[in-house]
Amino acid sequence: MINKIDVILPRVESPARYTGNELNSIKKDLREDLIRFCFAFPDIYEVGMSHLGLQIIYQMLNKEENIYCERVFAPWVDMEKELRENNVPLFSLETKTSLKDFDFLGFTLQYEMSYSNILNMMNMAGITLFSRDRKEDEPIIILGGPCAYNPEPMADFADIILIGEGEEAIIELMELYEESKQEKLSKKEFLLKAAQIWGIYVPSFYEVQYKEDGTLKSFKPLIEGVPEKIRKRFVKDLDTMYFPETMIVPYLQVIHDRILLELFRGCTRGCRFCQAGMIYRPLREKSLEVLKRNADQLIENTGYEEVSLSSLSTTDYSCLPQLTEYLIDKYEDKKVAVGLPSLRLDNFSIELAQKIQKVKKTGLTFAPEAGTQRLRDVINKGVTEEELMSAVKKAFESGWGNLKLYFMIGLPTETLEDIDGIIDLAFKVVDEYDKTESPLKNKKVRLSVSTSSFVPKAFTPFQWVAQNSAQEIKDKQSYIIRNMRNKKIEYSWHEPYVSRMEGAFARGDRRLSQVIYKAWEKGCRFDGWKDHFNYESWMAAFQETGLDPDFYALREREYEELLPWDFIDIGVTKEFLIKEHKKAINETVTDFCKYKCVNCGFNDFEEGWRCDVYSKNEV
Repeated sequence: MINKIDVILPRVESPARYTGNELNSIKKDLREDLIRFCFAFPDIYEVGMSHLGLQIIYQMLNKEENIYCERVFAPWVDMEKELRENNVPLFSLETKTSLKDFDFLGFTLQYEMSYSNILNMMNMAGITLFSRDRKEDEPIIILGGPCAYNPEPMADFADIILIGEGEEAIIELMELYEESKQEKLSKKEFLLKAAQIWGIYVPSFYEVQYKEDGTLKSFKPLIEGVPEKIRKRFVKDLDTMYFPETMIVPYLQVIHDRILLELFRGCTRGCRFCQAGMIYRPLREKSLEVLKRNADQLIENTGYEEVSLSSLSTTDYSCLPQLTEYLIDKYEDKKVAVGLPSLRLDNFSIELAQKIQKVKKTGLTFAPEAGTQRLRDVINKGVTEEELMSAVKKAFESGWGNLKLYFMIGLPTETLEDIDGIIDLAFKVVDEYDKTESPLKNKKVRLSVSTSSFVPKAFTPFQWVAQNSAQEIKDKQSYIIRNMRNKKIEYSWHEPYVSRMEGAFARGDRRLSQVIYKAWEKGCRFDGWKDHFNYESWMAAFQETGLDPDFYALREREYEELLPWDFIDIGVTKEFLIKEHKKAINETVTDFCKYKCVNCGFNDFEEGWRCDVYSKNEV
């Protein structure tokens, strides 16, 4: 097979996507007693290699003597064509082994529109797609990641779905598999034992029934002894959790071509549209000394010249000034830059940005999310126009000329006045630049305004609301285009029909597995890529299965309705989410819970856990 691959590679775009052998990639002797695990990312190499979770799991599993973790990414369309025409099964990067020959194939569900790629990758390796038909000697298919918090649309394809954080659970699963091999257990016997591990969901052990109106009637175990509720897995202490001392360094430019340093997990700001802010609770910080050590090791072992400080709300990290000062003082002479994601709208964030510009000049990104204060109160964003304009003023006075503003359209209770607010804010930012008289003023200004389409997600206070239709989103986008014309402003937006599909799968049930299968049969893949998304094929797949995407995306739910993900316990109670939804309707904000508990339920989730002792650092 390797000879065939060598012949194919010169004929495809970016052959380095498929060669492996990068700096810090791992090679092991292929002993018969090895557990073979392949981490599968359902998008191209450049996207997948930017994912911190892949780097963590890859290095962690390969630390184990009896486990060999390899990688595979979705082959681009030219490579797929070559592989299929030459009868070469999809293979791992490290050893060019067919995916069908692994013990485990683990896919991460980072976004809904990658689902068809998962089926395509399995098919390219000759793996049976539906778990009910899969043979004893085929790989065990594991799914995990943020979209696994509503796993049902992909449930029929998975043997195991991991709900929550994977570092501890995946090791426990591998230890169980080692024992099961020695005991010569069948796959079903292994899965029965796996279902007892905290955070593990085995879809085939559960039965779903529906009412005549299409809503869920019941969700219950088929087998005695498996849990009725799946409790999400979370790591309690990030300081003792595994974090790699090194990372694979690609040969080609990837999306995030830098060190990713995770400061903390969770977020306590409580934005009502944000699924990550709910599912990743509680907030857990790494200590300053551990982060210093992580950064030093990765800089030494990778040669990267930028460290990106990564978390849901990076500027909330308790010791951020001390950490950035340490990195700048130690590595400024070596030209190692420090990067931040979008900034909070306050003076501290601007001052911090000024410090880290010493090595590398970048633009500034702010996320007001909504155009009016009323709507920002609805979504509990917690920022004001005054804060935005104060931050913008200071940025222009300090010499920045490249600013980005992120908004969402289609938010609950949104009106035309809120859309006008986006336009007005953009013009006010440009006016602020024109008024700036600082000697450091940049000679050019470019304001990038981006709107994404709001998609209601599971486990948020907006999980019950109706999504805007594709036509409503198109009308709002057209309105902004017509009314925000200015040579200093660039406007970008998301494809509304992609958002419609995303909305259907974000709150879909198990019947959608058939839709995904039909769409894949019709050639759907790389649906998150604008040039490859085929809306007509997706609609045909829905029609052939007798399902309606608008039933999932555009329908408002009652609080009493059984939701497809209600069998999962994330620690945040449904009562809290209902209370937050009602407060949103009343345009009432909820305090930032880092300093005052808002009773989301997590303190009762895990025995002995208290959110008020989450941090190792002085608050």
